[in-house]
Amino acid sequence: MEPQRRYVTSGDGVRIAYVTVGEGYPLIVVPGWGYNLEATWEHPEGRPAMERLGQGRLLVHIVHRGIGASQRNVNDLSLDAQVADVGAVADALKASSFDLFGAGDGGAVCVAYSAQHPERVSRLVLWGAYAVREDYAPAAFAATVGLFRDDWEMACRAAADIVFPSGPVELMRWHSNALRESAAPAMAAGHVQLRGEVDVRPYLPQVKAPTLVIHRRGNRDMPISLGNDIAASIPDARMLVVEGEISHPFFGDMSHMDTVTAFLTQGETPRAPDLPSGTAIILFADIADSTGLTERLGDDAFRAKARELDGALRAAIRERDGTPVEGKLLGDGVLAVFTSAREAIEAALACGDAGNHAGLPLHLGIHAGDVIREDNSVYGGAVNIASRIAGLSAAGEVLVSETVRSLARTSAAVEFEDRGEQELKGVGEAVRVWAVVGGGTSNK
Repeated sequence: MEPQRRYVTSGDGVRIAYVTVGEGYPLIVVPGWGYNLEATWEHPEGRPAMERLGQGRLLVHIVHRGIGASQRNVNDLSLDAQVADVGAVADALKASSFDLFGAGDGGAVCVAYSAQHPERVSRLVLWGAYAVREDYAPAAFAATVGLFRDDWEMACRAAADIVFPSGPVELMRWHSNALRESAAPAMAAGHVQLRGEVDVRPYLPQVKAPTLVIHRRGNRDMPISLGNDIAASIPDARMLVVEGEISHPFFGDMSHMDTVTAFLTQGETPRAPDLPSGTAIILFADIADSTGLTERLGDDAFRAKARELDGALRAAIRERDGTPVEGKLLGDGVLAVFTSAREAIEAALACGDAGNHAGLPLHLGIHAGDVIREDNSVYGGAVNIASRIAGLSAAGEVLVSETVRSLARTSAAVEFEDRGEQELKGVGEAVRVWAVVGGGTSNK
């Protein structure tokens, strides 16, 4: 499901944009002013992290006033105005209660809202947040405000260096460009200035919602001492320290996301993704020669490239109405289900192109049969056959079973080359296999 942008008028007449995706209990995300979450959703590394956070719930991203798709020409950037924006979005959702996720200066907004409206906030997550900045490098803040006003290009590059202090260069460039596109110098300077003036310390003891405070140990933008101060002042707050330097909430090592989702679903029954039971088209994709690639590239470089490819594969699958199995990484690839053989083939071709482009060619196999949905995954003999067919394919090649070929031969704009009857490990009868030839990727 793709994000839907919506608008609401806040109490002072300012038009506020917010973006929704999914369905279920609302989780309202208030990002740092410089984090363009719409751009993050389109990024192959950022999107999977956001999807994990939003799985089984309605994910709502607020766009700060004066920034991005919200009204740009704004006089009031105050904390009170931004707290009112959260209330306006919640009212538009008709949400009597919801969870809150605040990052950076968005965390201060969430703290203030939670203290003022304890009856509406069920759970609170604070990422890289702070309560007060006045005692932390005031001279640097004054210089930063001046830089945003006087040298916009340099300020955007400096911001990217703070968010991604160790690179990679591609992410630094992406963040700088996203910031440049989503803000004007005067509004950016205003938000930075507010950062140095806001003080929500009086609100911390008033927060009643269960709270999870998360901070990366090497965060240069918000030192970990600021997170410790918050956790110590909110009653019964839990502190989670994450290794690393990246201050953006949806990039870098996201292994802690399981802790976040468990915290948000505590006391609830997690909602299973919309995976079909019964007949489905199953796509299995796996990186070819992953062991050899790891040896040549090094483990860290290989895993970084594999994570980026994983996001691209899942995006290609969703664009063609497929459902990737969340949290079900098989080897170094993905498993997905479709209701259409044609769309499964189109997705496989797109995945093959993505793998080749990333320098991580894929084995790709498709089969159709009955599956069983259980514990947010799919099982059954048909899944095993799809994986075995993928294992027969050459790097970058798409192989399909006779069943899939029969379903798609009149609708898919491809041809098929007969590869004959194949004995598959663990499968009692031989399966006739066809290679997809011709055709190409298409966007719906």
